Parts: sequence; C-alpha cells; structure tokens
Amino acid sequence: MLDLPLYIPATFILTTLATLFLFHWVVRNSTYRDKATLISGGLAAWLVLQMLISLSLFYANDTKSLPPRFLLVILPPLLMTLGLFLSTKGRAFIDSLPLKHFTYLSIVRIPVEICLYWLAVQKVVPELMTFAGRNFDILAGITAPFVAYFGFQKGQLSKNLILIWNVISLGLLLFIIVNGILSSPLAIQQFAFDQPNIALLYFPFVWLPAFIVPIVLFGHFTSIRQLLK
Repeated sequence: MLDLPLYIPATFILTTLATLFLFHWVVRNSTYRDKATLISGGLAAWLVLQMLISLSLFYANDTKSLPPRFLLVILPPLLMTLGLFLSTKGRAFIDSLPLKHFTYLSIVRIPVEICLYWLAVQKVVPELMTFAGRNFDILAGITAPFVAYFGFQKGQLSKNLILIWNVISLGLLLFIIVNGILSSPLAIQQFAFDQPNIALLYFPFVWLPAFIVPIVLFGHFTSIRQLLK
C-alpha cells in the first residue's frame, strides 16, 4: 500500500462516489430512468471488484508481464463503451442521455486534478501528469458548469460552440491518458523513469482509469454523437 496522508485517498474516494452519483443523475433524467438503479448497481459492483483486486496488489506486484495485468482495468470499460455505440439498443440509450447533466458531470475533473497534484508532491505520480506539468484537463472541469448553464439551461451558446468545447475537452483527456499510460511502470513505459506513475496501480486511485476516466470519455463521445446528429 501507498503511505499517503489520509486526506488524499479520502478525497479521491469521495470524488469517485460523486462521479457515480452524477452518472446515476444523468441516467435518472433520461428515458431509461427506470434502469438507473440497476446500472448504478452494476457500476458499484465494478468499483468493488477493482478495489478488491488492487488491494490484493495484483497490479502492483507484476508490472512487466505481457500482456499487462493492467488491461483488466482499462479493457472492460472500453469494450462496454464500444458495445454500446455498436449496438442498436446501446445507441438508443446513448441518445436518450441529457447532455446538460453529462456536461455538469465533468466538474469531477477538478478534484481529480487536485488529487493528482497531491500525488505528485508525494512522489507517486510524475509531475507531468498534473497541471504543473503537461496536464491541462482541469480547464475542462472548470469550464464545464459554464457550458452546461449557458449552453443548455440558458441557450446562449451555439451547438457548434458546445461541440468545439467537447472536442477540445476530449483531446485534453486523451492527451493525459496517453501520458499516464506511457509513464506507468509497465513494459511499454516511455518516460518518467525517475518517477513513474505508480499510484494508479493501488486502491483507491485505480478507480481513475477503471471508472472516472471511462465515464468522462463516454460523456464526451455521447455529447459529440448527439451534437453531430
């Protein structure tokens, strides 16, 4: 386990629970509201599973094997998202989700970035993964409530402007995802060898690639699809 001040994992756990609550809120305001509890329950079970696996040090104890054990963190959410976009019922679900609510969900990026900065101070992630380095994803979190309010509630932003915001925010997220993967102590590591990204191998920070990032990515893909239709 990582030896960290309690406020760091505590803040991250609360951020993860807030993400789950906000996604439940998104679904509750769609035409699939009767499925919201079932969907949130499934996501909660996924969080518990990843908690148990990471607490066993399954990811941390073997970082050099191929294929990487860490695929068990990122592959299931990726396949689930792909399945939703490729299936008729999945696309119907996607198109029912309210973009205003999904945009508000991006606010969770602010505490996530603060936690990453704290983790960098504790020398368990590289500085490049923070807003003091290459990570500007916090800007998407800061601007999200303004886009949601003025774009969807007030109708003062054009559809094209909201689309541009989503594309830029998606690009910021994808950029730090690539940096996070390539700075991890895996067989594919390319940089940050002096301070690799080890925190995400441990609980609760494994929830970032296992849950928070996939949910935010799904939100942008959903928004872009709906805005282009």
